[in-house]
Amino acid sequence: MNQAEKAKAFGALHVPGRPVILFNAWDAGSAKAVADAGAKAIATGSWSVAAAHGFFDAEGLPLDLALANAARIARAVDLPVTLDFEGGYAVETAQVAANFRAVLATGVIGCNFEDQIVGGEGLHPIKVQAGRIEALRREAERADVPAFINARTDIFLKAKPEAHDRAAVDAAIERARAYADAGASGFFVPGLMNESLIARVCEASPLPVNAMMFAGMPSIKRLAELGIGRISYGPGPYRQAMAAVTEAARAAFS
Repeated sequence: MNQAEKAKAFGALHVPGRPVILFNAWDAGSAKAVADAGAKAIATGSWSVAAAHGFFDAEGLPLDLALANAARIARAVDLPVTLDFEGGYAVETAQVAANFRAVLATGVIGCNFEDQIVGGEGLHPIKVQAGRIEALRREAERADVPAFINARTDIFLKAKPEAHDRAAVDAAIERARAYADAGASGFFVPGLMNESLIARVCEASPLPVNAMMFAGMPSIKRLAELGIGRISYGPGPYRQAMAAVTEAARAAFS
C-alpha cells in the first residue's frame, strides 16, 4: 500500500465498540516486534521516543531526531504508522503546518496533536487549537494523504481523577465538536478513567474516541462496551521493556 492507502486503511480501523489497539513503539526495532505480534498499525509515544534518545518529553527531543526516527519506523514495517506529534513543535499555525509537512514526508499517515501549551500553562483556547488543526488538515490535503489527525485534549491529564466531573466532560465535548469541525479524525482523552464519563464522551463526540491504558483503567473489553474506538498504551510498553532489561542486567551482574 502507498501512503494514502495506508492512511485510509488506518482510519477504517477506528470503530466505536471494536477499538483498534495501538501498543506504542519507540524505534524501528520495537515497531517490528509489535508488528510481529499481530498489530494492525504502529503508533509512537512521545515520552518513550524521547526517553529512548536520552531526552525528556514535552518536545525535549529535537524535531529532526523525531522525524528521522519516524522515517526509520515507516521504512521498517509494512503497516500504517502514526506519530505522536505532541503540540506540533510550534504555536503559530504557519510553523505547525510546515512541521506537519515534514512529518508527512517521513511516510507516516497521521499524528496525535495535543491542545496543552507545551512548555507553558493550561490549554490553547478552542478557537486557537481549531485553527492549528485546520492547518494540519490543509497540509494533508496538499500532500493528497487522508491523514488521521488524532486531536488530544489534556483536560483530564491536567486535573486529578477526583476532579473529573460532568463539567470537565462537557468542556471536553465542546472541544471534540470544534476539533471535528476543524478537520480532526479522532478525539483522544488520556487520563479519563471513570466509566460513566468515558461513555458520555463516546456518546457525544462526533469523532471516534481514544483511551489510554494505565493502572486503574477499565479492561479493553469494557472500554469497547463503553464505545471507545481506539486504545493506546502510551509509555507503558517502553517502561515494561526497560524494566525487563534492568532485571536481566541485574541478574547478569549478581
